[in-house]
Amino acid sequence: MPSPKRRIIPIFITNAGCEQSCVFCNQNKITGQQAPAGPGDVREAIKLASSAASAVCAAGDADCEGRPRQPAELAFYGGSFTAIPAGRQNELLEAARPLFDIDPQNTIRVSTRPDCIDRQTVERLKSYGVATIELGAQSMDDDVLAKSRRGHTAADVTRASKIIKDAGMALILQMMTGLPGDAAEKSIDTAKRFIGLGPDGVRIYPTVVVKGTELYEMWQSGQYREHTVGEAVELCAEICSLFEKAGVPVIRLGLNPSETLSAGAAAAGAYHPALGELVYSRMYYNKAAALISGLMPCGEVTITVSKGSASKMAGQRRQNIRMLEQRFALRNIKIAESDLCPGEITVEKKPVRS
Repeated sequence: MPSPKRRIIPIFITNAGCEQSCVFCNQNKITGQQAPAGPGDVREAIKLASSAASAVCAAGDADCEGRPRQPAELAFYGGSFTAIPAGRQNELLEAARPLFDIDPQNTIRVSTRPDCIDRQTVERLKSYGVATIELGAQSMDDDVLAKSRRGHTAADVTRASKIIKDAGMALILQMMTGLPGDAAEKSIDTAKRFIGLGPDGVRIYPTVVVKGTELYEMWQSGQYREHTVGEAVELCAEICSLFEKAGVPVIRLGLNPSETLSAGAAAAGAYHPALGELVYSRMYYNKAAALISGLMPCGEVTITVSKGSASKMAGQRRQNIRMLEQRFALRNIKIAESDLCPGEITVEKKPVRS
């Protein structure tokens, strides 16, 4: 499984290899970058990242004193890497060779489509040091995939995932909620089927209506109803709980905030700069509500969470606390922190006083 502590060196190959025009996609707006990166950009990014890491250590950063340098991961984002002509792929990967001269523990990650994976391709990627492959699966419902113009099927996802896992590489699966033709039960089924594929991590991207996409036109004409932030928070809290129970890390929730999206490119849908916080806060609310309901009746409760998790339990502007007090007619809720595992909570009650 890829280490979450790796330094990421991002390389955006915007729309490269994307012959299929998905209804929701406008990578230029999402990434803020117009032209795909080339070999020179790869070499320059590695050079800059190495210089920056050396400068931090030279300045006496405590993490560098007597400790090995944190490994880096060069990550190709924004396109379908293995759909690019093989010669072009090799040029980009060859340009990344200096990454391993700096530290043999450094790795490479690529993102691609499920229908652009075969055993020969995976073995070639491994020979260049690629350790992780992300698949833009999006859904395991063929009707949703067809209406989103993905150009692949759920069976392609299953087949590609097996090839990647059999090769001993890390598998990351990307899913979307709220696509055309989607429904909560379909997204939950996608999550369950993802778990069955044994991924090393997942990314969840609730659908955002971005200007300049076919989905934007569908939304304007009334053919598509937006997937709101509230709907996404409620659904993703349930989905994330499934992944949590299965031990599958959720490594990203929602699009990375950008000036372009925040300035109006995100016309509708589940775009929020703190979507992940909202989802995890809802998960804490759901867990607390389930425990409190089993303690009724009571007047006061103390909710204990892991260290550093009190704000997630309280919610934005203590919304979770207000909702729990109103739902269960509680006079007071206290939050305490202890050495519990992250995500774990306990609830203790005080009896109702007459």
